[in-house]
Amino acid sequence: MPADFAADPAADADLDPDFAPAFVVDAPERQSAPFVFNAPHAGDVYPPAFLDASRLAGLSLRRSEDAYVDALFAEAPRLGAPLLRARFPRAYLDVNREPYELDARMFDGRLPGYANTRSMRVAGGLGTIPRLVADGHEIYARKLSVGEGLARIDMLYKPYHRTLRRLIERTHARFGAAVLIDCHSMPSSSLAREEMGVADIVLGDRYGTSCAAFLTDRVEEALRRRGYGVARNKPYAGGFITEHYGEPAARRHALQIEINRALYMDERTLDRRPGFEALARDLIEALGEVMPDVAAALGVGPAERGLAAE
Repeated sequence: MPADFAADPAADADLDPDFAPAFVVDAPERQSAPFVFNAPHAGDVYPPAFLDASRLAGLSLRRSEDAYVDALFAEAPRLGAPLLRARFPRAYLDVNREPYELDARMFDGRLPGYANTRSMRVAGGLGTIPRLVADGHEIYARKLSVGEGLARIDMLYKPYHRTLRRLIERTHARFGAAVLIDCHSMPSSSLAREEMGVADIVLGDRYGTSCAAFLTDRVEEALRRRGYGVARNKPYAGGFITEHYGEPAARRHALQIEINRALYMDERTLDRRPGFEALARDLIEALGEVMPDVAAALGVGPAERGLAAE
């Protein structure tokens, strides 16, 4: 891994050894595109201590996981852009939330006053430390200590976001612009009946506020040409990461991509389907087609890209 892309060493301090490293940056030898890819919910490491504390087991605990999304976008470095991917599971800690969206019912003790205990996501059981998996089942058999919850934020959430922020800032400094592609998957059951045949992929740009319209337009066009049904912002407009890092006026753009899990895996067993490789190829080809056009629209020409990569 090139030194510029090294993950935050603080992430490995005092971690459960199964979470070492807590996340990985897959990087090109030289960054040649003003893009950063992020897979925050694909982590599939479930340490014994977490399993022991959970009332769920096996596949039930994995229902919130964006299974294999990191593998779908694994070729991003070949396009000249880094890919940041979490190894810890979303059921353990969700970095696509504010840092302290915490449910007081989960903890034995008083949460700090700065915790956001009243957000809609907390009410739904899906805060920074989730109470429920995606299908609505309770995760924990006991209450967590406040110290345990805050330690997860200090040792996982904060280093993850420091690394993501550094990748974006580094890209922006080199190219004068940065585009974050936030990579997710969605259960087919999240789609309304009328959306089922339309939304193979949902693009979320916070209703046009997290990235320039031409970026969303070009990605949609490239995917449609490959035969995929594409929807925008419904049912997913983008979460904390898209909202927090998308600042088009500052030439920082963020686009969320949600992929219908039924396209590439059996949602009951979580086994990959035969179409997995074709989908991965289509995604990378579509984004590879879009990236030069977006770079040009942002004023990043080939000469600048070459200089930036040195």
